[in-house]
Amino acid sequence: MNASLGTRGVKLSVNDFIIKAVAMALQEVPQANAAWAGNRILRFERSDIAVAVAVEGGLFTPVIRDAEKKSLSALSGEMKELASKARSGNLLPSDYQGGSISISNLGMFGIDDFDAIISPPQAAILAVGAARKQPVIAEDGTLAAATVMRLTLSVDHRAIDGALGAKLIQSIKSHLENPMAILA
Repeated sequence: MNASLGTRGVKLSVNDFIIKAVAMALQEVPQANAAWAGNRILRFERSDIAVAVAVEGGLFTPVIRDAEKKSLSALSGEMKELASKARSGNLLPSDYQGGSISISNLGMFGIDDFDAIISPPQAAILAVGAARKQPVIAEDGTLAAATVMRLTLSVDHRAIDGALGAKLIQSIKSHLENPMAILA
């Protein structure tokens, strides 16, 4: 995809696909598009995705609003812009407040898997590990090579119980394993 998009100056990352997959999954599992608000659950219609960005001395989670409605190239451009603003200290509160769910991707640091901590009032965070080539058993029983990535979803059970969290991670997994659906 990047080879064909290069003429437009677009370079997609794995993170762009993850953002889109999470946004679409929240639309498919709307009960998980929620936050805990002290004594009640808030439900959201939009998929506003917060993405962790490492900055000098800490971390920001700028939010991509309405991510379910955006193309991969639009998500990519917006994420690059927000990350740049975060690293230069130019984020506005409106750039990082809110969000339905957070994504923390440590794969680029070679981390295979980890548990991420939920940032209240959000009720979920997705931890993303490195994508690595591994031997797998194919559907026909033969040995094959596949790129495997570990995802860990942490949820606040006051808003998203285990069964609902399982539905959400299944939907995310389905979108990542079938990326053509993300493009439609």
